[in-house]
Amino acid sequence: MKGPFGAVVGNGEVDGGSGGIVKGKRKCRDVAFLVIFIAFWVAMIVNSSFGFNQGNPLRLTYDLDYKGNICNDRHAELDLRELELRYWLNPNVVFQSGLKGSHVQLANARSICLMDCPNPSEDSLFWVCDYPEGDIHLSVDDWIDRNYDYFEDLTPDLRNTSLLLQGPCYPVLFPTVNVYKSCQIITRASNVSLRHWKEMGGVDIIEEIVIDKYIHNSINSLSSVLKRYIADVAKSWPVLIVCGGILPVFLSIIWLLMIHHFVAAMPWITVILFNILVISVTMFYYLKAGWIGNDAISPIIGQHDPYYHVSAREVTHLHVAAIIMTAVMIIAFLSSIAIVRRILMATSVLKVAAKVIEVKALIIFPIIPYAVLAIFYTFWFSAAFHLFSSGRVVQNECSANCCAYDLKAKRVSCDGCCGYSIQQTPHIAAAILFHVFGCYWATQFFVACSSAIVAGSVASYYWSRGKTSPESPFVSVFSSTKELLRYSIGSVALGSLIVSLVESIRFILEALRRKLKASSSTSENWAGRMVFYTSQGCLKCISWIVKSVNRNAYVMIAITGKSFFKASETATELIIGNILQIGKVNVIGDVVLFLGKLCVSLASALFGFLMLDAHKYKSTHHKISSPLFPVLVCWSLGYVVASLFFAVVEMSIDTIILSFCQDSELHHGTAQYAHPLLIQTLNDQNEMQGLAE
Repeated sequence: MKGPFGAVVGNGEVDGGSGGIVKGKRKCRDVAFLVIFIAFWVAMIVNSSFGFNQGNPLRLTYDLDYKGNICNDRHAELDLRELELRYWLNPNVVFQSGLKGSHVQLANARSICLMDCPNPSEDSLFWVCDYPEGDIHLSVDDWIDRNYDYFEDLTPDLRNTSLLLQGPCYPVLFPTVNVYKSCQIITRASNVSLRHWKEMGGVDIIEEIVIDKYIHNSINSLSSVLKRYIADVAKSWPVLIVCGGILPVFLSIIWLLMIHHFVAAMPWITVILFNILVISVTMFYYLKAGWIGNDAISPIIGQHDPYYHVSAREVTHLHVAAIIMTAVMIIAFLSSIAIVRRILMATSVLKVAAKVIEVKALIIFPIIPYAVLAIFYTFWFSAAFHLFSSGRVVQNECSANCCAYDLKAKRVSCDGCCGYSIQQTPHIAAAILFHVFGCYWATQFFVACSSAIVAGSVASYYWSRGKTSPESPFVSVFSSTKELLRYSIGSVALGSLIVSLVESIRFILEALRRKLKASSSTSENWAGRMVFYTSQGCLKCISWIVKSVNRNAYVMIAITGKSFFKASETATELIIGNILQIGKVNVIGDVVLFLGKLCVSLASALFGFLMLDAHKYKSTHHKISSPLFPVLVCWSLGYVVASLFFAVVEMSIDTIILSFCQDSELHHGTAQYAHPLLIQTLNDQNEMQGLAE
């Protein structure tokens, strides 16, 4: 070691071994990175303000009509409340949009918003007419009550233009079903309706079977699927609150209390429960993917012909998720068998942490960072929905020669047939990426702050030989919080930034690989694959090392008040000097704690599946396209919340072990402040010999 140093005791006093009691004079560390973190928060607020100003979450669920209005928008040119479904009026234009070399695109086909998808009549001909405007003196409510049909009120001229498929009324010849808020045409034209149409002198209707594929391809595009996934998260916010916020807190506190009262049984309970939860979640993926049971997701909303099926990317994604979970389940089972023999060692480590959990304030403390994170996530998700839906509604550029009757202009217009779309500029993509990075950095920062405060409180417990008065637990926690906020908050900002940057680099490399693979017409050669997977493996190792070093650095920051890099150096020296002791007792303990966090997050995912199985999310206004994203968000939030609470045990073990190593170093191999239970766990002959060297 470079020289003697000590640990926090009371109001900043440190024990310098033979040097006696030395006043620990701390000062602010890594201030530059604190300034960067503050600037980052200012940028996050500005970035989110842009989203709130430009975005409209309705765009995530509903589409645009031919006027550029969002369906179900009460603030549109017409009041479109409850008119949620997009319906294409002219089936011939839909067919032409799918022909090779055609100038007609489905995005420019005339579509309006309806309350339900129309179907042909069994004994006559139904019509769907354009929004009531101009000489059509009907309110929107009256138009809806008449099933969107005012053909009988049209003049002879307007009836003729309707028979030419130029509007304002269009025949309902094909049945349609509600597929993700769009009326999917079923290429099974009604013979009765077609006969009436031809008797009235209507133009020829294209009846080829491929007509429904063009709408389906539009609905099933990657951008549409991503938009629906984001909308699923927004629709299922009650599930996120319960399964991603409330339930993990309840389960984490129960786990901590059980560690305190049933420490010997907890490793076994954790391993067994982990395997049960992995199997349960995997079975739910099988159910929703349709591989077992009859509860597979369906893209069709509402009642429909049971013999009519529509494929969707969401089902394919669930199949992939089920396969991945199957692999995870097998690995989890084999890993559980491998660590069974080491569980007794984990029990010894957890007994040491259980003594610290007697400080009840440490169990209660994570509620504070949890509340801060809850507020942050509420703001972040709201801003994210607006950012993902931001953009300008602009009219498309098209060269199609289409004609339709304009009720306002009172004539057939052939120059206004271009539809509307939402234009997203490149800076919106950059704003979304910054917002995602900001979420990860902020999460790492709050978790790191919680860990550092726990480390400071546990260090005080260790260096006072575990002697605490009834009120001192709260004093030590508050004192540790004050020390962090006053001196070391910049160091925590730096540590969390490093982790976020490493993870971001991994994400960018993976995205580049996928993009290059998709754009390449030939398969990747073995050398390229080897380089990529080697680099990915190295980055994963670096990420794990950085997180491990960070955690130990936070311990040394709490103990010594050093800057981040100096604390990392000190912690690394202690670890290298005592690798056998730390490796033996700490790795297995970390594995059990990791499994405990996975148990909480998997339970959150399992309850998320159960809540999303309610009728509300399967066939009503709030129907989600797939439970995949909401469940993943529940899993992620559950893991973050569990990390906050499990840090009490995790940081307790790390702090006690590093303090023990430091104590032994300062006192020539004999720890003076260690609890007898810790000595019993660590202090066999070989370990003591290693510490003395």
